Amino acid sequence: MVPVTSMNDQRLDKWLWCARFYKTRSLAQEAINAGHVTVAGIRPKPSRTVVPGLEIEIRRPPFEMRVEVLGLAAQRLSAPQAQALYREHEDSRVKREALAEQLRLVAAGERHAPGRPDRRDRRELDAFKRGLRDLPAED
Repeated sequence: MVPVTSMNDQRLDKWLWCARFYKTRSLAQEAINAGHVTVAGIRPKPSRTVVPGLEIEIRRPPFEMRVEVLGLAAQRLSAPQAQALYREHEDSRVKREALAEQLRLVAAGERHAPGRPDRRDRRELDAFKRGLRDLPAED
């Protein structure tokens, strides 16, 4: 059961913090002031009142989420309880999951060598800098 208070409204920055979109209220305020959060298509102030039924768009590059407020909380909640405070729109969820999968596949194809480059990596870097990679192979 979600401990939703009997409050009728709440500040936007506090709601974003309670719903675990941001780790601190000050980070939520910075995101709002930077224009990463819109409420019903309008750029709000951190003190904007949030009520159930309100639509909020949150941009945390590279992801964007569009959520509907379902409830309010007096304090920060655990992750499962916080997820009950909002509902993500289906199209937003599909786009976010597709982008996450695409980023995962791109990262899987890259070679991640820890630390300094080894001999092979240095040769590849040198060849790239000299432009040898772009030249066609001579027969």
